[in-house]
Amino acid sequence: MSASQSCLFCRIVAGELHAERVYEDDRVVAFRDINPQAPVHLLVIPRKHLVSLGEAEAEDAGLLGHLLLCGRELARQEGILERGYRTVINTNREAGQTVFHLHVHVLGGRFLGWPPG
Repeated sequence: MSASQSCLFCRIVAGELHAERVYEDDRVVAFRDINPQAPVHLLVIPRKHLVSLGEAEAEDAGLLGHLLLCGRELARQEGILERGYRTVINTNREAGQTVFHLHVHVLGGRFLGWPPG
């Protein structure tokens, strides 16, 4: 079984696993996190399997920008654009990455302190 066949997020992209999708297009899928850390906690993932930001290449620059712009649009849709929101990309275990498919967290709806953790 390939990494993308066993990847939780690849299975969500393929429709094999349920997620509460809030947006999708030909490059990304966005859905609500099942363990939200804020009133709004969405994940934006590329359809292309990339393990982490650390493995992205120059050819992925357009996709990476699209992930962030989708995050901004989702913040607008969720009513947190003006109040404030945070985008987070955890890269590898020590940074808190638990699903090894690149994803952007979009968090908001409450005051988010700094430093984050």
